[in-house]
Amino acid sequence: MPAITATAPGKIILFGEHAVVYGRPAIAIPVTQVSARALLQADPRGQSGCMRVQASDVQLDAWLADIPQEDPLAAAIRGTLKYLGVDRLPACTLRITSTIPLAAGLGSGAAVSIAVIRAVSAFLGHPLSDEQVCTLAYAVEKIYHGTPSGIDNTVIAYAQPIYFVRGQPIERFVIRRPFTLVIGDTGLPSPTVVAVGDLRRAWQADPAAYERLFDEAGRIARAARQVMESDASPDLLGPLMDENQAVLSELGVSSPELERLTQAARAAGALGAKLSGGGRGGNMIALAAQETASQVASALFDAGAVRVIITQAGDG
Repeated sequence: MPAITATAPGKIILFGEHAVVYGRPAIAIPVTQVSARALLQADPRGQSGCMRVQASDVQLDAWLADIPQEDPLAAAIRGTLKYLGVDRLPACTLRITSTIPLAAGLGSGAAVSIAVIRAVSAFLGHPLSDEQVCTLAYAVEKIYHGTPSGIDNTVIAYAQPIYFVRGQPIERFVIRRPFTLVIGDTGLPSPTVVAVGDLRRAWQADPAAYERLFDEAGRIARAARQVMESDASPDLLGPLMDENQAVLSELGVSSPELERLTQAARAAGALGAKLSGGGRGGNMIALAAQETASQVASALFDAGAVRVIITQAGDG
């Protein structure tokens, strides 16, 4: 039985994070500069039904049977086996590696789940469709994030820009005029499940105030999609990013580190900047002209970013 390799890209949310949990639209794109990889190989000398799971990034090296049920990685494997109706695996070893920073808003958890689901299903001779992979990965996302929006598993499973409204069909769209983004990592974990939970409690305490903020985030996301699908200059996205960041700050999901990086990006010539993902750490993104992207990247490093990625949205 040949070895099977599957990969999945990272992702960033351009607009609408957090508000998407409350029914407003969000826009996300894949980031192919980073990825998760799952390699599944038969072990001819191993005992039937035994899978060795190795993931050095999280210091895991154990038999699947010994990994707790609530572990997200094990849940991705077991969920796939259950979906396929497989009770007993051939003896095998699953090795997982990733260049996606952990807990940074780049979708590392969803990417690992998707790479694993694809590798396991292909290894068993039943490769799953993007839709099936997306559904299985969403179940795992509930372990990571409590009340996930579904956007991470969706954009990563389909590896295309998406416009996402919870409970509605996924809308994939084409970015007419590519643009450059600079992603700056604060180096601090982004505790998405905590931020989502805190925001839910705040919303429950004052729903009218938070619904107004969610409405504003939805308006910004819709305007951004109009820009991206038209021949309008992508530069128009910059002010929308700044507006979205102001909303996110008011929602309580920004942080001093994220504010410092967004301000440094703007001072270095970025056309707009905002946090991306769960907030309170993790990543921010800045819109930059192609010729000034390296300048913005340098400014982010100077302001404390531990990692910077320059990516093209809509490129190809």
